Amino acid sequence: MQINHPGRQVMANLPGVAWGPSAIKVDVGKQSKRLAQPAEMTADHIGQTVARFAETARRAEEAGFDGVEIHAAHGYLLSQFLSPLANRRADEWGGSLENRARLLLDIVRAVRDAVSPAFTVAVKVNSADFQRGGFDAADAARVIEMLAPLGVDVVELSGGSYESPAMSGRSADERTVAREAYFLTLAEELARTSPLPLMLTGGIVRRPVAEQVLAGGIELAGMGTALAMDPDLPKKWLRGEDAAVELAPVAIKDKTLASAAGMARVRRQLRRVGAGRSPRLRTNPKLALAKETVR
Repeated sequence: MQINHPGRQVMANLPGVAWGPSAIKVDVGKQSKRLAQPAEMTADHIGQTVARFAETARRAEEAGFDGVEIHAAHGYLLSQFLSPLANRRADEWGGSLENRARLLLDIVRAVRDAVSPAFTVAVKVNSADFQRGGFDAADAARVIEMLAPLGVDVVELSGGSYESPAMSGRSADERTVAREAYFLTLAEELARTSPLPLMLTGGIVRRPVAEQVLAGGIELAGMGTALAMDPDLPKKWLRGEDAAVELAPVAIKDKTLASAAGMARVRRQLRRVGAGRSPRLRTNPKLALAKETVR
C-alpha cells in the first residue's frame, strides 16, 4: 500500500486547508488558479502527520498488506519538504538537506516502530525534481544514505512534480526526454553508491527496456501505466511474446493539462479493469480528462 499526503498539490475547490512546508503555491502557469493556496504547517501539524503515517501503516498490516511505500516523490508533501524551492522554513525542518529530510526520516522511524519486523517498508523519492535549483540527484543519494540505517527495504526512484511533470515524460527543463525508463541514467548513477536496493519506475513498456534497467544495477523495474493498459504484460514476456504497450502521445501543448490527461487515461483503464472489463487502449486522453474531472 502506497501511503501519501498531497500537501499543497490539491485543488482549490476542495474543502479544508491545504498544508505545506511553506505558504508557497504550486506554479503551473495559467492553470495555477486551479490549485489551492497552502498554509505553512506548524510543529503540531508536523507531529500529527508523523503519527498519521504510522497509524496508516499499522492499519495496512492489520488489513493484510505485505508492506507500505511512503511516497516522498512527485511534489507531494514529503517531496515538498525535501525541495529547497517549496521549503523555505528557517526552523529545524528547513534549510539544510538534513533538516528538509527530517520529516521523512521521522515518518520512516515511526512507521518501522508501528509494524512488525517482517512487514516491508519502502520509500519513493525523486531521482531529481527537474527544476532548476530544486532537489537533485546528489540530494537523492544523500537521502538514500540517511534512510539506510532505518530499516527501509527498498527505495523506488521516480522524478518530477505537478510543476515539472517528468513522471509523465514532460519536465520543465527538458532534461528528461526518453520515451521509456525516463530516469534510467540518474538511477544507474545512484545505484553505484546506494546502500539500499533500488526500484525504477517511469514509462517502462517493453521487456528489453525492463532488462536494461535490471542490467544497470537496479533490482526492480516498476510499471504502472503499462500494467493498467495490459495487466497480463509480464505473463506475455515470460511466454516469449514480443508484447509492448503502444499509447498515442497526448496532443496538448500545455504540459500541466497534458500530464493530467495522461493520468486520466490511465485511471479510466483502472476503473474498467476494476469493473471486470478489458482496458481500452484507444481511449481519447482529452475525453478521459473531461470525464474524470466531472467525476
